[in-house]
Amino acid sequence: MKSFPHHPIALTIAGSDSGGGAGIQADLKTFAALGVHGASAIACLTAQNPRRVLGVEACSPQMLRQQIEAVFEELPPAAVKTGMLFSAENISVVANFLQNAKLKTKNLKLVVDPVMVSTSGARLLKTSAEKALKEKLLPLATLLTPNLDEAEILAGQKIRSPEDLRSAARTIVGRYGGAALVKGGHLKNCREAMDVFFDGETELLLSAPFIKGVSTHGTGCTYAAAICAALALGQDLPRAVEIGKHFITQAISHSYRIGKHFALDPLTGSFKNSDFADGKTGSHSSHSVAGCSCCS
Repeated sequence: MKSFPHHPIALTIAGSDSGGGAGIQADLKTFAALGVHGASAIACLTAQNPRRVLGVEACSPQMLRQQIEAVFEELPPAAVKTGMLFSAENISVVANFLQNAKLKTKNLKLVVDPVMVSTSGARLLKTSAEKALKEKLLPLATLLTPNLDEAEILAGQKIRSPEDLRSAARTIVGRYGGAALVKGGHLKNCREAMDVFFDGETELLLSAPFIKGVSTHGTGCTYAAAICAALALGQDLPRAVEIGKHFITQAISHSYRIGKHFALDPLTGSFKNSDFADGKTGSHSSHSVAGCSCCS
């Protein structure tokens, strides 16, 4: 009898990107690239392309909950990633469901990409929903992955340097618990794309060379989804973050053209399922830091 492989399951609860480069579409491609079965619950529809967001429409809270219930009923995920939830009502649905003690999955890992503002400046969370996000969902997260604008909101401070990334990560962990990965890819006057991970004990500075000539879309979604996939495969959190950093660097470096724009390619590169499961991810730069000189 043929033996069929068993894949772990990861669930993404996020928005749909009609351009195919971010959101649910990016998450599912990333899960597949890393050998994880991707389930999804669509929290909102967006009319967007790589250049701009034309419109957003939230899914009804009832339908969002039914999608999540359907997944957990037969496909209990080992890890969950949330992205664009948009409304306070849908944030409450997700938070209330994940607090349900009757869930079939134990030790569930939750990666929250606190989608508030896109790197292009578009508002992706209703102003009225910010309180619900901070009070209901963020305290449940295993890991928060804010971009610079989001980290400034969550930490209540300006971020102008790598040292500010460290300070913001510590402030966010102090306020919401769990761990934080503050992404500094758009930090000005830096020679490399630098991010800071902090979980209350371990601090990592993750860096990678900038890929010249590429304009990216969906990097935050793909990065967080790769970390979620690594957690579903059993990696511990610091290692999952390192894997995510290498994965997004590879996806950017293998970008391809679509019309006048670029798209990330998470399906090409050095990642193979067997290598990934063994933790063999190729070269990247990650440093444990405590007063690290490279952050000065």
